[in-house]
Amino acid sequence: MAMYLIKTEPSDYSYDDLVREKRTVWDGVTNPAARMHMRAIKKGDEVFVYHTGKEKAIVGVATVVKGAYPDPDEPGETAKGEMKAPLFEIAPKKRATTPITLETMKTDERFSHEKSGFALLREPRLSVMPVPAAVEKLIRKMAGV
Repeated sequence: MAMYLIKTEPSDYSYDDLVREKRTVWDGVTNPAARMHMRAIKKGDEVFVYHTGKEKAIVGVATVVKGAYPDPDEPGETAKGEMKAPLFEIAPKKRATTPITLETMKTDERFSHEKSGFALLREPRLSVMPVPAAVEKLIRKMAGV
């Protein structure tokens, strides 16, 4: 199973909102690179939930309960024949006991893009991205998830 990181502005939708609702559709993503990653998401994969804005931290883990499917409000395909606007659904799994801040990741050499391949440090505006296995293991240990 794969691991991804998804970003959200906590004033719009937070991990607490996900816990309260128990499940949500991940939508509203328009960036082509983020949508490319969304198309690969499958049921059973997991996502680190990252709060943007003032927090800038990984705050929890969620499980993908429904893999990528086409957004009925934006039907169609790309030039490559892929679904134009993918969606997926998640449910909360575990809140981080120690949120991992962007600053921590930037200053910890183990997260450096050259070593880890972690897109968060190189493409800060990308809202959905895969997490390399070594980075996943490190985040799980540091965050207590």
